Amino acid sequence: MHGSHQHHGHSHAGHSHAPADFGRAFAIGTALNLAFVAVEGAAGILTGSMALLADAGHNLSDVLGLLIAWGGASLAKLPASRRFTYGLASSTILAALANAVLLLVAVGAIALEAAQRFRDPPPVEGVTVMIVAGIGILINTATALLFMRGRHSDINIRGAYLHMAADAGVSAGVVLGGGLILLTGKAWIDPAISLVIVAVILWSTWGLLRDSVTMALHAVPAGIDPDKVEAMLAALPGVTRVHDLHIWPMSTTEVALTAHLVIPGGHPGDAFLHDAGHHLAHDFRIGHATLQIEVGDGDPCRLHGGHNNHGPAHD
Repeated sequence: MHGSHQHHGHSHAGHSHAPADFGRAFAIGTALNLAFVAVEGAAGILTGSMALLADAGHNLSDVLGLLIAWGGASLAKLPASRRFTYGLASSTILAALANAVLLLVAVGAIALEAAQRFRDPPPVEGVTVMIVAGIGILINTATALLFMRGRHSDINIRGAYLHMAADAGVSAGVVLGGGLILLTGKAWIDPAISLVIVAVILWSTWGLLRDSVTMALHAVPAGIDPDKVEAMLAALPGVTRVHDLHIWPMSTTEVALTAHLVIPGGHPGDAFLHDAGHHLAHDFRIGHATLQIEVGDGDPCRLHGGHNNHGPAHD
């Protein structure tokens, strides 16, 4: 590159921030929900209850949601190959996105059903439905709790958590609506509660959809300030300028970075790269950092239109 001296350093410091393994939670959650779908479906057939059969179908979508999240987490563990040089870690981003879309479809189905019940209220299904829905609250809440600790740090886990929490809410709505209708005789209570639940799920799902789409577009992950990352790199010994800084998610839990560091004094040695990698991992949770050392200013990045978009140059 026009005679400038470059050196690439790659640091894998910070892999201690590996994502927690939720394999057991996925297995337990899937087994619990499949068993509940079987029991609820059988009860619906035996009692002739369309409400139970519809709820069994809805719970089946939860199993699908768990399997999608589980599949993403499992694919992320596969080693890198000659073609997939990062491995399949970004499967977790696709899984979170798929679960957000699946939740929106479920919300649409619940809202449509509620609108139909407003127009033509069905007869109250009675105590049997309330008992089965009560069991549904317990199973869905128990499954949601399995994923509770990972919902903030991994949006793929948040997708699984939201599926289960949403269904616990739907089951609670069935119990509450059924009880109030039995007490008051007012059939509109049931679809009204459904619409309130729809609003809550929609509010939760919007965040999941937004975060998974921005991750899929390789935006800087939430919680990482690119200006602070650049300032840290610019403050390293001998660095006069930082350019072509890119930060992107490799998966829902792993972050990568590439940057060019202009060091007129020449390559500062492996200890410099190790320390830089350690700072990035410890301070910003960026575990995959590739730094290019340049004695001259090098070529500007085409992505930035030939300009340095990361602050003014230091002459």
